[in-house]
Amino acid sequence: MTTYEEYIQQNEDRDGVRLTWNVWPSSRIDASRLVVPLACLYQPLKERPDLPPIQYEPVLCTRSNCRAILNPLCQVDYRAKLWVCNFCFQRNPFPPQYAAISEQHQPAELIPGFSTIEYTIARAPTMPPVFIFLVDTCMDEEELDALKDSLQMSLSLLPPNALVGLITFGKMIQVHELGAEGCSKSYVFRGTKDLTAKQVQDMLGIGRGGAAGPHQQPQQQQHQLPGQPGVGAAAPVPPAHRFLQPIGQCDAALGDLLSELQRDPWPVPQGKRYLRSTGAALSIAVGLLECTYPNTGGRIMTFVGGPCSQGPGQVVDDELKHPIRSHHDIHKDNARFMKKAIKHYDALALRAATNGHSVDIYSCALDQTGLLEMKQLCNSTGGHMVMGDSFNSSLFKQTFQRVFARDGRNDLKMAFNATLEVKCSRELKISGGIGSCVSLNVKSPSVSDVEIGMGNTVQWKMCSLNPSSTVAYFFEVVNQHAAPIPQGGRGCIQFITQYQHPSGQRRIRVTTLARNWADATSNIHHISAGFDQEAAAVLMARMVVYRAETDEGPDILRWVDRQLIRLCQKFGEYSKDDPNSFRLSQNFSLFPQFMYHLRRSQFLQVFNNSPDETTFYRHMLMREDLTQSLIMIQPILYSYSFNGPPEPVLLDTASIQADRILLMDTFFQILIYHGETIAQWRALKYQDMPEYENFKQLLQAPVDDAQEILQTRFPMPRYIDTEHGGSQARFLLSKVNPSQTHNNMYAYGQVSVLDGGAPVLTDDVSLQLFMEHLKKLAVSTTT
Repeated sequence: MTTYEEYIQQNEDRDGVRLTWNVWPSSRIDASRLVVPLACLYQPLKERPDLPPIQYEPVLCTRSNCRAILNPLCQVDYRAKLWVCNFCFQRNPFPPQYAAISEQHQPAELIPGFSTIEYTIARAPTMPPVFIFLVDTCMDEEELDALKDSLQMSLSLLPPNALVGLITFGKMIQVHELGAEGCSKSYVFRGTKDLTAKQVQDMLGIGRGGAAGPHQQPQQQQHQLPGQPGVGAAAPVPPAHRFLQPIGQCDAALGDLLSELQRDPWPVPQGKRYLRSTGAALSIAVGLLECTYPNTGGRIMTFVGGPCSQGPGQVVDDELKHPIRSHHDIHKDNARFMKKAIKHYDALALRAATNGHSVDIYSCALDQTGLLEMKQLCNSTGGHMVMGDSFNSSLFKQTFQRVFARDGRNDLKMAFNATLEVKCSRELKISGGIGSCVSLNVKSPSVSDVEIGMGNTVQWKMCSLNPSSTVAYFFEVVNQHAAPIPQGGRGCIQFITQYQHPSGQRRIRVTTLARNWADATSNIHHISAGFDQEAAAVLMARMVVYRAETDEGPDILRWVDRQLIRLCQKFGEYSKDDPNSFRLSQNFSLFPQFMYHLRRSQFLQVFNNSPDETTFYRHMLMREDLTQSLIMIQPILYSYSFNGPPEPVLLDTASIQADRILLMDTFFQILIYHGETIAQWRALKYQDMPEYENFKQLLQAPVDDAQEILQTRFPMPRYIDTEHGGSQARFLLSKVNPSQTHNNMYAYGQVSVLDGGAPVLTDDVSLQLFMEHLKKLAVSTTT
């Protein structure tokens, strides 16, 4: 018998699924008393190199309002060639091509090990992905040269059939022609005017000419050379061929265009900002894709070096003496451009998402660039949001290179234009989803009235996915208490993800899972044993951050506290009004500290962060998988010393010792902290003396481990090397639990000298105090 930990891990490895509860309460009332909702984290593109390549279409349930896909949980009658749908219990005949199946010859989709399976749809037309580079030229030469180098590099990483286009913007916006021989031509637009897709189409002269529009694309590549007129009706030139061409054809032309890019020529008077038309440029890029390749995988890769300062989507004016809005300004309703800009970018995000196009924003500047206003462009379309200080930093260069990472079959690790549908048993309804997606508003009897996140639908659109993309789904148990589920019954959920593979194929990934029902009145211990505290912490964090976009800070913290107290009252063991008797079982014991760190995290505490930083941090929490999200909520701390191998230590001031080196991973930063003694030895260059070889190795060990993390993570974290008393030690001190502060270090004077540890000057509540109050409130008869 495997333990729940092993069972949870096996399910995550196989299906990319983590559920808050692995045994489900069998009635609505019982489910509502569990405090943490029944929910799951799902990775639609979890890497599974062992999946068999299936070149036929999935078999669907024949009931028109069900249409679930055949899976290992269905009952099969091999003699009569029938299968029973595990969602609506309809009896379905197998199609004729399944005539030879038997218990010995099962098709792959009935084998239990393939509860996740992927179909390749042969008859769908294959479409190459489209990439548009949208490049800001308002930056100094050094920055622009570094960005041009990265863009040149990326051309060699794209699949040869991918279509590419180039739009540059400053005060004006230029849409560059790629087919022009001998001289570079571009269409120039004013940066102060917002254009509809129809206006963009008319001004660029791109009708939906040709036979079947975009679908002629693959054939046209063989017959026609760039610059050669179309050969009669055999090779209709697709729409916008001048602006979007296969990289194989326009590699040289695009390379030349990039190398000739100049900074924006408009003079910038002293005390003024660049006039930058980001909003209008995005509008033209979205319009161009919308009228040429609707409902086809596409990416608009936007590179911005500062805020939009004119035209639609403006976030700041061109006077340098007027700084861009801060959290304080927003709180005081003093950010005059914000609402109008958000409205502009939200409308663009919806248009891009509806057409299956994702928008990436690579923002590199020392000041804010308006990510807060533009956030929906990335959050709704699954695009990347990357925030750095400079295009010339390794942080940007490495991160941008990783966007084009390849898998074992040499395909890009990205999927385009995906729709994800959720099906569930009759006893469940779907409350909603939270992640980088938009609702498709597909109604169904299994839609719940209780909305969490994006609800009132059973289908969501994700314009771009990569293997770590994770969506949270929330469910409601609707079975009535009076109608018990028969003993041994199981509830099922099925995820169906249709997407465009980078090779151009349409694929369908199907994951089906089932869990046992249990009666919470008689078998609460079964339900509590199946609680997954890590998944619960991440799902609660997503709910909280989703609410934080609309609600006030203090209200959200109160809500988190209330949920935590209720959970402890329900599942803790205690005598009434006796805090010392309070105990939590092992699989609940870490949950309170996750919530403690979540309350202190930069996702909810905006102090000391700009609105753009808060937006970036929240964006990453909403898309990453469970392991990475947990690191963001509660960073990991490793200790290196002469006393033994590196070991994980508590995220606590007590871990900060003079003779230790600490490595802290917060996901966004990798920090190496040298204790006081170690820092002094390092300053005296002991590591360079041959007799202190072991000290040299000790200094090197955390650096090697940090490199390993830096090599794989996306986006690349900031690397910080600091020491006791160093200015950047603040990153460590702000994260550790302040168990010793200036308030209590004297009271325990003797102890703190013995224990070491570094008191942190803060008035924040420590985890110990937080737990004491939590216990008091949980056992109290009045709350």
